[in-house]
Amino acid sequence: MPTEAMVAHVLVSKYADHLPLYRQAQIYSRQGVDLDRSTLAAWVGKAAFELKPVFDALIADLRRSTKLFMDETIAPVLDPGRRKTKTGYFWALARDDRPSASSSEAVGRI
Repeated sequence: MPTEAMVAHVLVSKYADHLPLYRQAQIYSRQGVDLDRSTLAAWVGKAAFELKPVFDALIADLRRSTKLFMDETIAPVLDPGRRKTKTGYFWALARDDRPSASSSEAVGRI
């Protein structure tokens, strides 16, 4: 049974450090820990289920905004079955409810 810290480490390694689960399994194997990729995938799925209320709260907060900003970034992603890379996409979504200045107010601040 993994600890919360272990699952968090797997998630950060996968999503923040872009370390695929099969590579994580190889790293653990070199350290003498036999963890199958399917086990790591099950942990990621369980964590996603447990984090759904946080996701829902963030989406609800975004929907209350009148101004949303989105950025799309492409990145190469390894496709292990083909031994090539494919194009992956990252999206960042943010809100900013600060009042915007009119052109006359903006000139006064420059």
